[in-house]
Amino acid sequence: MIDRSSDLSQPVDALNESEQLKARSRYLRGGIAEGLQDPLTGAVPGDDPLLMKFHGIYQQDDRDRRADRRRRHLEPIYQFMVRMRIPGGVLDKHQWWGIAELSRRYAERGIRITTRQTVQLHGVRKPHLRALMQGLRDIGLDTIAACGDDSRGVVCGTNPFLSRAHQRVAELARITSDRLIPKTGAYPEIWYRESAPATHSEEPVYGELYLPRKFKVGYAIPPVNDIDVYGQDLGLIAVIDNGELQGFNVCVGGGMGQLDSREDSYPRLAEEIGFIDAEDAPAFSETVMTIQRDFGDRKDRHRARFKYTLDRLGLDWFLDELAHRRGRDLEPARPRRFEHNGDRLGWQQGDDGLWHATLYIESGRLDDALRGQISGLLEQYGGRLRMTTNQNLQLTHIETHELEQLQWRLEDLGLAWRLTPDTQAAHTLSCVALPTCGLAMAEAERYTPRLLDVFQRLKGQYGLADVPITLRLTGCPNGCARPYLGEIALTGRAPGLYNLYLGGSFHGDRLARLYAGNVNEERFLELLAPLLERFAEERDHGEHFGDFLVRRGLLDDTPVALTSF
Repeated sequence: MIDRSSDLSQPVDALNESEQLKARSRYLRGGIAEGLQDPLTGAVPGDDPLLMKFHGIYQQDDRDRRADRRRRHLEPIYQFMVRMRIPGGVLDKHQWWGIAELSRRYAERGIRITTRQTVQLHGVRKPHLRALMQGLRDIGLDTIAACGDDSRGVVCGTNPFLSRAHQRVAELARITSDRLIPKTGAYPEIWYRESAPATHSEEPVYGELYLPRKFKVGYAIPPVNDIDVYGQDLGLIAVIDNGELQGFNVCVGGGMGQLDSREDSYPRLAEEIGFIDAEDAPAFSETVMTIQRDFGDRKDRHRARFKYTLDRLGLDWFLDELAHRRGRDLEPARPRRFEHNGDRLGWQQGDDGLWHATLYIESGRLDDALRGQISGLLEQYGGRLRMTTNQNLQLTHIETHELEQLQWRLEDLGLAWRLTPDTQAAHTLSCVALPTCGLAMAEAERYTPRLLDVFQRLKGQYGLADVPITLRLTGCPNGCARPYLGEIALTGRAPGLYNLYLGGSFHGDRLARLYAGNVNEERFLELLAPLLERFAEERDHGEHFGDFLVRRGLLDDTPVALTSF
C-alpha cells in the first residue's frame, strides 16, 4: 500500500532554515515593507531578500566594484533585478512601450529577455521598487512567483506554423499560470499599498510553507522543442491532429540545476508518462505540483526539487499517487516528433494566414539603442509580440498587406539582419552571470561574443561554419541557460575556467556528459578541434554533432578529470 505520509507532517523546527523562514513570514510579508522604508541602506535587511524572490525580485550588488567598496568601507552598490510574470511570453505593443519606459526610468542595467520567456529589469534601486511595481500593474503585468519556491512562470512553445493550435496552447499556459501563482495578500499590500488581512486560508493551495523548491511547467508544440520540455518539472507536449489540439503527452521530473560539490546532485531528463485531454491541463498541473508540495524534501534543500522526489520515492509510487488524486489512470502517450530545440528565425506564415517575424537578440540583452529601435518599429506595426525561451523576440499576427512596409521599416531601423543572423549565434544561449548574479563563478553573457568568435573560427577550419551546433554557456552549474541539454556546454567554475559538457541532443532529449573539468578557452578549443575534424570527415548525412559524438563513442573517456577548488 502506498505511503502517503509527507514532510508536511514534520514539526516546522525539524525542517531546513528556508522552510522555517517561510513559516514565520506571514505569507511572504516578513519585514519587507519596513525594509523598503529604511533610508540607511540600499538593501533590504535580514532574511527578507529571500522572501522577495517570491515577489519576483532578487537583491544583488555590483560584484565588479565590490572589492573597491569594501576597501573604502562603503556598503556594496545594492540594486535589484525585477522579473515579470508573462505566461507564454505574450505582450501587446502598449505593454512593450510601458516596459521600455519603466526601464528607462528605473533600470540602470536595462532589459533582458530570459530563457523562461519573460523580461527582467536589471539595476533597480530600492527607492524605485514600489513605483516600478505599480507601473507594471498599470500595464497589466505583475511579478508574483517569477522567483521563489512556487510555480515559476509557465512557458509555451512558439510554433507559428500551427497558429490556431498554438493560440489554444498559449491560452492554457496562461490559465495554468494564473491557477498556480500564490494568492497571498502580501503582494498587493506591499507593492500597491492595498490592505489585505493575513488569514489561514490566504494560500489555499500552497499553505504557509509553499513548495520545497521552484516548480517549472512548460508547454511544447512539436515538431519544435524550443522550451526544452525534458528539462521541465512538468512538461506538456501538444498532440495536434489536422491542426486541432487533442491533448498533451505528459513528462515529469526534469531539472537542470546541480552542485558540482555533491555527487547526489545532478541534472535529469523528464520521463514521458502518458496522455491527458487538453482541458485537463491546468488542473492536472496543480495536482502534480501539490504532490511535490506534500512529498518534496524539506530537510535537505539541495535535494528538494521534484526530480529528486521522483528518484527517492520511485516513478511507480508517483503514478499511484497521481491516479489516487485524479481518480483515474493516465491514457497511453501518443506518437509525437521533435526536430530541434531552437527558434525558427526570420519570416513564417501560420495556418491562419498571418505572418510572424522572429528577431535574434544576443543573450536576450536589449541595450538602449535596440530598445528604442523596437519601440520605434511598433509605432507603425499593429501586431503583437512574443518572447521566446531562446531569448529572442517574435513579432506576431502580421497581415500579408503589412509585410512589405514592415520589411522596409526593419531595414530602416537596422533590424533586418536579425531575421537571418549567424547560424551559430542563433543556437547559442547564455545566462546573465557576472557582475550581478550572486551565484556566478565565471563570465557568461559578457563572454558570449568572444566565445562565438573563437568557436566560429574553429568550425570554419573544418568547413562547418554553417552547421548549427547548440552551445550553452552559464556562469555556474545551475541550469538557467539549460546547459546540460546542449550539444556543447560550458558551466562556470572560477574566473576563466569552465566544465565542458558534450553530447546533448539537437532535439533536446538527451543530456550532455561531463567531458573535461576546469578548462580555459585555449584548452576548450584544443579539446574540440579533433572532435570537429572527425565530425566534418565522418558524419552521416544530416547528422548532428551531439549524435555523432555518441554514435562513435567519442565521449566514453573523459580527457581531464574534474578537480575541486
